[in-house]
Amino acid sequence: MRRLLPGWVGLPRLDPVLLALILLVLSLGLFVVYSASGQDIGMVERQAVRIGIGLLAMLVLSQVPPHVLRAWTPWLYLLGLSLVAATWVFGVGRGAQRWLDFGIVRFQPSEIMKLAVPMMVAWYLHPRVLPPNSRNILMALLIMAAPAFLIARQPDLGTALLVAMSGGFTLFLAGLRWRVILGFAGAGVAAAPLLWMGMKEYQRNRVRTFLDPEADPLGQGWNIIQSKIAVGSGGVTGKGWLHGTQSRLEFIPERHTDFILAVLSEEFGFLGICVLLAVYLMLIARGLYVASLARDTYSRLLAGSLAMILFVYVTVNGGMVSGLLPVVGVPLPLISYGGTSAVTLLAGMGIMMSVYGHRKFIH
Repeated sequence: MRRLLPGWVGLPRLDPVLLALILLVLSLGLFVVYSASGQDIGMVERQAVRIGIGLLAMLVLSQVPPHVLRAWTPWLYLLGLSLVAATWVFGVGRGAQRWLDFGIVRFQPSEIMKLAVPMMVAWYLHPRVLPPNSRNILMALLIMAAPAFLIARQPDLGTALLVAMSGGFTLFLAGLRWRVILGFAGAGVAAAPLLWMGMKEYQRNRVRTFLDPEADPLGQGWNIIQSKIAVGSGGVTGKGWLHGTQSRLEFIPERHTDFILAVLSEEFGFLGICVLLAVYLMLIARGLYVASLARDTYSRLLAGSLAMILFVYVTVNGGMVSGLLPVVGVPLPLISYGGTSAVTLLAGMGIMMSVYGHRKFIH
């Protein structure tokens, strides 16, 4: 039987430190989902099944050597583009066609691109001299722009920006010069009026609400106001698990998904948030350490960008819940209820473990 399998299939190669941190965050997530859902054990069971699928994907990908992942990368990128494009015709959802429903499974194709885009940028830069020259930078930008445009048309501007950012981190880690970075930043500021004119009205309202949530406290500003109340009411040590009044009385919207951090803050307080952030920072630091162990450009760029994507998720969700950033619908990594995001993140962790496990055998 062994002879029928590829030569790289063997015992799982897992990073014990990374695995321990992941399981710690996932366990905390199930406890918070139980509380945020009003002690709905069925929701916890469904989330546990999704986590199980994600852990299985992580285990499988940890087995696959980086050079095999590199060979598959263009096909994964094209598949992701095709599925995102398919949402224009076959997509389902409330207000935006972001999901594909195959009956037995429903998923968001844009989540695939959060992995496929940094993989594709790393694939393109792998055989080339770094830092990238102008031509290579332009090609990398085109690789990022194609899926970002398709996702923005769903419309889902927040996810489109995150997908583009995931590729941008790969380009940054490739040694992008600071004068180029500052040039892009200046161009982004200059293009802000054009972006504003191209935004849909509900997207503009999100920015207005971010700037002044009290202008419409019972409408557009309700989410941010109630979330900030929950965050503040937790104090230093919190009200205790299952004792958060804002969540129990259903003042917090989307309390088991996008705003689950507000529930956690109310129940575990400032100290609980500090512990969670410390675990996230250790996850990110471990990912960057794994990237430093890689012996080829593809593995190093990919592992590093996946670690930085986790940083962006945590930062954007935390800023959104505390009112420091506009609401863009970004879940709290490995904590929020949801399947596609959890599976994608765990698959990314599997790729990191592949880089770690094959660090002495990378081609």
